[in-house]
Amino acid sequence: MTQERTGVAAFKGNPITLVGPQLKAGDSAPQFTVSKNLLEDTSLSDYAGKIKLISVVPSLDTGVCDAQTRRFNSEAAELGDDVVILTISMDLPFAQARWCGAAGIDRVITLSDHKEAAFGQAYGVLIKEFRLDMRSIFVIDKNDTLAYVEYLGEMSEHPNYEAAIAAAKELL
Repeated sequence: MTQERTGVAAFKGNPITLVGPQLKAGDSAPQFTVSKNLLEDTSLSDYAGKIKLISVVPSLDTGVCDAQTRRFNSEAAELGDDVVILTISMDLPFAQARWCGAAGIDRVITLSDHKEAAFGQAYGVLIKEFRLDMRSIFVIDKNDTLAYVEYLGEMSEHPNYEAAIAAAKELL
């Protein structure tokens, strides 16, 4: 049976239900498979040996998600080649590609959880009511251990960019 958590997150003040476990720093990063494009999938193991900063957004076509993805794209150059920044949303891969082209996003890798919501369920961010992934941040070390976890309590708020970036830098 899938774990559900209520009362830990909201959308514009209204409670929402998150599906999956609540992870914490020190936990092993759960494996997942998401879509890289319509024909190709990727998984956590494809980024082995890298520090992974995973930025989760409900949809790139919203203001906060747009700003969050642009911010991490601009920070990517300072983090260097040992860090990969993955933005995961439920947006379809071709919508992600269109958005990235229009926004000039060239350092962040966008991945889609639309097929099976495998990432959302494994990381405890799948919103039951909307079938979107809740805004959150995960920093995973080179050995696939969670070094930083931020679950936002309100879907429309920004994450703590500075703390996430600092957590990634500490692993370098």
